[in-house]
Amino acid sequence: MKIENKTKEILKEFSPQIENFNRRFKILSAILIVIMLFALYAFYMQEKEGHIVTGMRDNVVWGLYIANFVFFIGISYAGALISGILHLLKVEWRKPIIRVAEFITVISTVIGPLFILLCMGRLDRIYNLVLYGRIQSPIIWDVIAITTYIIGSFLFLYLAMIRDLAILRDSPDLKIGKFRRWSYKFLAIGYNGTAKQDKLLEDSITIMSAIIIPIAVIVHSVLAWIFGMTLRPGWHSTIFAPYFVIAAVFSGTGVLIVALWAYRRYFHLEKYITKKHFDYLGMLLLILAAIYGYFTFSEYLTDWYTSETWNARVLEKLFNFNEYGWWFLFAAIIGILLPMIVIGIPKLRTINSVTAVSFIAVIALWVKRYLIIVPTLETPLFPIQDNRIEWIKYSATWVEWALTLGGVATFIFSFMLLSKYVPIIPVSLVSKPPEKTESLNVEEKVETV
Repeated sequence: MKIENKTKEILKEFSPQIENFNRRFKILSAILIVIMLFALYAFYMQEKEGHIVTGMRDNVVWGLYIANFVFFIGISYAGALISGILHLLKVEWRKPIIRVAEFITVISTVIGPLFILLCMGRLDRIYNLVLYGRIQSPIIWDVIAITTYIIGSFLFLYLAMIRDLAILRDSPDLKIGKFRRWSYKFLAIGYNGTAKQDKLLEDSITIMSAIIIPIAVIVHSVLAWIFGMTLRPGWHSTIFAPYFVIAAVFSGTGVLIVALWAYRRYFHLEKYITKKHFDYLGMLLLILAAIYGYFTFSEYLTDWYTSETWNARVLEKLFNFNEYGWWFLFAAIIGILLPMIVIGIPKLRTINSVTAVSFIAVIALWVKRYLIIVPTLETPLFPIQDNRIEWIKYSATWVEWALTLGGVATFIFSFMLLSKYVPIIPVSLVSKPPEKTESLNVEEKVETV
């Protein structure tokens, strides 16, 4: 494939990123690997001793694992919705950031379901889920939706990478091993940049962009229905599906901003990831915070006003500062209002401030997932016969925290490895001239006349 001079120049900038493993990369990798190994030890202890080593009991059967599952599936929306919509609209400023968004989608979609497996006992019987699953169960709907989502996310990322894989395959100056060059050749599937191939590839990416958006919405809607279709206080709600979808886009946007800041700083990508990206994504975060805040207020207002006994008990725990009051204050107030204030005031809106409030929003949304699950399970509909504290109160153990940190470490480490395999900035996209819409072509013709 013929590589244009502009493409060669841009690839030359990213060659050290792909070719070299510097000392900082090795140190961070070592730390993350140690955390992942500790998580594997925790998993071994859980499989050996059973769930007794966790804080989960007969009443609180879910805990950190399900909160992590919902959280990771939520942040996958960064690529599925944001990159999909920006591609369909041909937004020019999407080009440098679209690969980071797609990486977030694929990695988090793989890690999220692993926490479901951690929450299950007897993994040796998991095949029964496929053989004897009941289609009436929302859990089976979730399995089908997430499986489809994983396949679609991988395919979307792969199609978007083919051009860059072909460039890496045909770059003789790139100092890489034979196996990696062979892998580029294999994955590029004979792409040579011809007009016919380029059109077919672009059409395929557009089709996948249109498909992945509704799939992403369906996945988190089905996930919300698992909660909403039960009669438990705090879960049985008709707005849970749109509430979960908005929360997912909110958290996904926050993680995307934090990831862009980290890569911009680590690889010195100020030329490609500019303040404009943080301003645009920050305004999106502000809008999502406002919508999410509205849903939160509406949900708790109706529960409080009806004063049903079951819901009132959950709300009492959420508003009581001796129980979950401080958590609720952070998740439902600070995590929503702070991004709106900082991003909404132009003088406060800098790259670092937008990133800081995005990070706070992401943590707040994880806490919110925890508050959706645990207080409700600690408030059963029937009186508890055995009122031992470990039966009615959930407290995560070191095993659960170790596996949670292991999931985060795996997320970061996977990001690092992928950015060493292909440039984090899509070379083929940023080297292309700006995409022109039909209206722009008409204006050019008028000027010519």
